[in-house]
Amino acid sequence: MKNFPADFVWGSATSSYQIEGAVDEGGRGRSIWDLFCEQPGKVLNGDSGSSACNHYHLFDQDVKLMAELGLKAYRFSIAWPRIQPSGEGEPNLAGISFYNKLIDCLIEHEIEPWITLYHWDLPEELYLHHQGWLNSSIIEKFGEYARICFESFGDRVKHWITLNEPWCSAVLGYGNGHHAPGHVSNSEPYISAHNLLLSHAHAVEIYRNLSLNNDGLIGITNNCDFRFPLSQNDEDINAAERSLEFFLGWFADPIWKGDYPQIMKKLVGIRLPEFTEDEKKLLLGSSDFFGLNHYSSMLASEPKEEIKPQENIAGNGGMFEDQMVHLSDDPSWKKTHMEWNVVPEGCKELLRWIHKRYNEPTIYITENGCAQDEPTLEVALNDEERVQFFKGYIHACYEAIQENVNLKGYFAWSLMDNFEWAWGYDRRFGLCRVNFNTYERSLKKSALWYKNVIKENGFKA
Repeated sequence: MKNFPADFVWGSATSSYQIEGAVDEGGRGRSIWDLFCEQPGKVLNGDSGSSACNHYHLFDQDVKLMAELGLKAYRFSIAWPRIQPSGEGEPNLAGISFYNKLIDCLIEHEIEPWITLYHWDLPEELYLHHQGWLNSSIIEKFGEYARICFESFGDRVKHWITLNEPWCSAVLGYGNGHHAPGHVSNSEPYISAHNLLLSHAHAVEIYRNLSLNNDGLIGITNNCDFRFPLSQNDEDINAAERSLEFFLGWFADPIWKGDYPQIMKKLVGIRLPEFTEDEKKLLLGSSDFFGLNHYSSMLASEPKEEIKPQENIAGNGGMFEDQMVHLSDDPSWKKTHMEWNVVPEGCKELLRWIHKRYNEPTIYITENGCAQDEPTLEVALNDEERVQFFKGYIHACYEAIQENVNLKGYFAWSLMDNFEWAWGYDRRFGLCRVNFNTYERSLKKSALWYKNVIKENGFKA
């Protein structure tokens, strides 16, 4: 039996736009994803999150599912436009009431709420009238939104995440246009990332200055896929390291080291904004834990010819041409329905990399999971490939812990099938199957396997 530490946190995760629906109910304002989904060709089949999983109306049913699974924690995000419809001004009391009811229901079922303040659904008006994350004015606006949430929910919520995957917000939203707001640029990702980081630090400062008296923790969640060097040549080893610094170091170094990686300064040049000394101090130490979303791995090598703009989009490689790395796959690796490589060893290696680079931080894997092709209910419910995915990655987590990596929790993505951004409803990550016509939920084989892992606090190898 592979047993985990007694205080290990087992949870699952979702995000507001992907599951809530009810986009025009309860005083909610519009988000950039409402706008993006209306643009032809942006989302597969013209799908949107307008109804999603109808969680807004069925949250009590969903909490009962979580309790049935034995979840110890549930990570969910708050929809900013449900709290402040325009992104600023007085809070929407109906929105606060909804999340109060959800939080109370979770606590009633002995499930610890973990709140993410921002999972990509920026209020539309902040984008249309204030340039969204490209305008530094958003730092104060995000801080005020965060303050409302802290003061409304902080008496019961002890775990906070400011931003989910700011890399995606910056690169997919402002670099290649695959996500809202759909910009294509080689400079805007760095500007938006800069404002995202400073917004995070400002919100953390506000939280720490409040007298909530509950020993709460606050941090940020970054995403990263591991990079194995294609060969043991120095050039490829350096390329793999450079790719990780562009991917994860871009957002983690300012928080754990006080500034951007030197290699980024060298290769990006004047397009990379600079922090003032006061901003560096604000950022340094602005996370009580290291939140990590991890899904895949790739091979990195020194390019044999010039990297063309946007060549490595599929590889999630940082700002693609700037890092000067060629990314490829090992043909022996299995792939998920997202065409992401299944490489549990990469999870272990990434945890070791974080442990070493950032001075042994407390780490929580805040997302890990896989999409599978599930054309029928029968196929979906018998999701053996997802079981094997979880088994491999959780075993990799166990091995990392045995090597003294301070990993304290694991959140399976996702609690249920949902709106999967530009893929609409075509990609399914859920432990629970959702019928998007009737909203019926059904536990999959992977959910029952994960339930046993939580019950036993471990699993048989």
